[in-house]
Amino acid sequence: MKALVWHGVDDVRVDTVPDPQIVDPTDVIVKITATAICGSDLHLLDGYQPTMKEGDILGHEPMGEVVEVGSAVKKLKRGDRVVVPFVIACGECFFCRKGLYSCCDTTNPNAKMAEKMMGHSPAGLFGFSHLVGGYAGGQAEYLRVPFGDVGPQKVESGLRDEQVLFLSDIFPTGYMAAERAEIEPGDTVAVWGCGPVAQFAIQSAWMLGAGRVIAIDRVEERLAMARTHGRAETINFDEEHVYDTLQEMTGGRGPDRCIDAVGCEAHSHGSIDAVLDKVKKTVKLGTDRAHVLREAIYCCRKAGTVSVPGVYVGMIDKVPFGAAMNKGLTIKSGQTHVQRYTQMLLDKIEAGAIDPSFVVTHMRPLDEAPELYKTFRDKKDGCIKVVLKP
Repeated sequence: MKALVWHGVDDVRVDTVPDPQIVDPTDVIVKITATAICGSDLHLLDGYQPTMKEGDILGHEPMGEVVEVGSAVKKLKRGDRVVVPFVIACGECFFCRKGLYSCCDTTNPNAKMAEKMMGHSPAGLFGFSHLVGGYAGGQAEYLRVPFGDVGPQKVESGLRDEQVLFLSDIFPTGYMAAERAEIEPGDTVAVWGCGPVAQFAIQSAWMLGAGRVIAIDRVEERLAMARTHGRAETINFDEEHVYDTLQEMTGGRGPDRCIDAVGCEAHSHGSIDAVLDKVKKTVKLGTDRAHVLREAIYCCRKAGTVSVPGVYVGMIDKVPFGAAMNKGLTIKSGQTHVQRYTQMLLDKIEAGAIDPSFVVTHMRPLDEAPELYKTFRDKKDGCIKVVLKP
């Protein structure tokens, strides 16, 4: 089969690789009909995520048709149309039973490696390094999906792929980010970033009762999407000082809830901390660029909440924890417990409450993936979200 393969930093290619096979009786094989490039994939392209190996298949936002089922699978059959969550969960461990699927205790075969870096291991993830299992990803013609009765979400309506595809990651991720922000009716919610996850965090903030949403970015196409589809007020951080502008917009109190939908590759307009981050990354003395997290802590009102769906990888410094403590902030983060949300969000799509396809700007064949990774990363050609068709 064809698949998008990692060969090194800034080097991804479409190669011919062996087709996946049933390994465990709980596996299913899915023929991919649509898959997407995620902002998190750029951390792999740019070399931020450790433990990648040449030959790894990328991608964690897939959907398609079940073509083979293991002997222990009971809920799926050949021909079922499914969306596959990026989180691989067993459904039976302590964490899965609590609905904390991204903390699954059993699906990362490289748990010892992760424990050395993080203290405890998260769940296995598709296409996202050997630190989280080394599982082949879904930017391919076929995908092996472990625990077929736990992860895949059946889609039995006639909705187009691009309307349901994002149940694999970015719609639940944006929703969980807004949920974890603890939004109360009428709250002012500030969202850093206007990429795909941020767009769904904006949509979800309204669903959860926000009275006002303010979105922060520098790319006009993304800001325009936040205004048009997200009904958000916007700040261009190349043109305005974010803290001063938010203070003015909120009467000096600050936003009630702040969402960092950017993560470890934050940019800024020449701030000292961002310059230091860039220098440390360049000389390999640091990993993540955490400007947005710092700024969200400074900007959030006293006793407010900072929600962090943006991916961070390693050690970060210069975090104003004194501000967080003295202001009484609540900080919540985590990989998304996707399986907790897929049915509920599918119901919203089927009811016409939201059409997630609004984020798609590029729909192309899988063969064009290497070029589109760079188009997406460099924010060229108005690119906000890429859907690939194998």
